[in-house]
Amino acid sequence: MSTTIRLAAAATTTLIVMVVLDLVWLGVIAKSTYQQGIGHLMADRPVIPVAVLFYVIYAVGLTIFTIRPFAAVPGLGQTVIAAALFGFFAYATYDLTNLATLKDWPVRIVLIDIAWGIFVSAVSATAGKWMLDRLSAG
Repeated sequence: MSTTIRLAAAATTTLIVMVVLDLVWLGVIAKSTYQQGIGHLMADRPVIPVAVLFYVIYAVGLTIFTIRPFAAVPGLGQTVIAAALFGFFAYATYDLTNLATLKDWPVRIVLIDIAWGIFVSAVSATAGKWMLDRLSAG
């Protein structure tokens, strides 16, 4: 199997895991937290094409920067660390920009969201790297 196909499978796995985790997080676990903190800014329904675009871009970014560099390295450790850092930088950029530029953006949301970004990025990319390793071994 070609490297391109294996990386596409890794990206797809990363995408699926991230979407599922985010649906559970945003739709169930943290829904009331976000409603209380930034509910006045939230749309009644997400704009699905824009959400799809975000998830595809983010999964490709995770694949390029946290999975592909370690494709020849067995194990998941380096991807976990790289993806956690990727999530930190991406989510901190978003949340700190909002804190700096929007009225009443809650610090609590900043901290929760950055922690979520670290977690969801690390877990999603690790699943993608796991898939890449499985396909490379067989």
